[in-house]
Amino acid sequence: MRTLLKSAALTSAAAASLAVVLALTGCSSTETGDTAATITLENCGRTITMAGPATAAVTVNQGATESALAIGAENQMVGTAYLDDRISPQWADAYGKITVLSDKYPDREALLKTRPDLVAASYASAFDDKALGSQGSLGDLGIASYVSPFGCDDKSKRPAPSWDAVAGETSDYGVLFGRTEQAEQVNARMRATLDRLKKTNAGAGKTVMWWDAKTDSPSVGGRDGGPQLVMDAVGATNAFRQLAGNWADTGWESVLKANPDVIVLIDADWDPADAKRKYLESDPALRDLDAVKHASYVVVPFSESTPGARMIDGAVRLSDALAK
Repeated sequence: MRTLLKSAALTSAAAASLAVVLALTGCSSTETGDTAATITLENCGRTITMAGPATAAVTVNQGATESALAIGAENQMVGTAYLDDRISPQWADAYGKITVLSDKYPDREALLKTRPDLVAASYASAFDDKALGSQGSLGDLGIASYVSPFGCDDKSKRPAPSWDAVAGETSDYGVLFGRTEQAEQVNARMRATLDRLKKTNAGAGKTVMWWDAKTDSPSVGGRDGGPQLVMDAVGATNAFRQLAGNWADTGWESVLKANPDVIVLIDADWDPADAKRKYLESDPALRDLDAVKHASYVVVPFSESTPGARMIDGAVRLSDALAK
């Protein structure tokens, strides 16, 4: 599955978080975070309204799960589902406390048995009739729902890819779970890391092919998504920066012509990095690529390649590899 700060100034996604209307009657700080009488949040053209922070959330898609775990919301979650790879070790213990409903999308019956007050997803596909059911139908049952701004079904509602927009989604989770202070801390750490990576500039003078999936017409990182943000963060040049989109299909002839210095191999349960490497090294033509001859590979988990709480880890991973 996929879809899809430097500055303190916030773009549209973060601005939407700040536009949250909080009726703070009787507001207090608790162990789980802020409490509030009413929460209203704009998301993908819909208005989310909740009586207070989520206390029984279900997250589907790894990005949504890790965004909630990043702000320490595990005790406010009653279920989770659908991983692309392994949960980050930093959140593994917290994740282990949460019931896993399914390795893919759970059926609607399994979801409703958890009696959730919020369902959060990375992609609009979660709310297909063949998955959890529409957001409107969940709303009729009093269940709020949230989709990553980068995964809005209406692409015109998606923010322009930026680290500020990534921070905006984290801020949204802070609002939904009443953990705005924790979300601010996550964003502050991300901005500090970006500053450090810029100074290191490990990718200077290096071209990178970001290979996401497929062998017939390889899907590579384009100029408009997470891969481009990560490469920009480390000062590297995207070998396929001319291609529009988060990811874009290309041909092996184009790869041979680009002859990148480094190939990022995305590692996902549905398309492992090891299989990609074997393909490159077994093809008579591709074996002549400089990156293949010198084994200049960087393996990056899929979850670190899409906008969300872990994408900054992908940038650190790439920077560390390029600095060697």
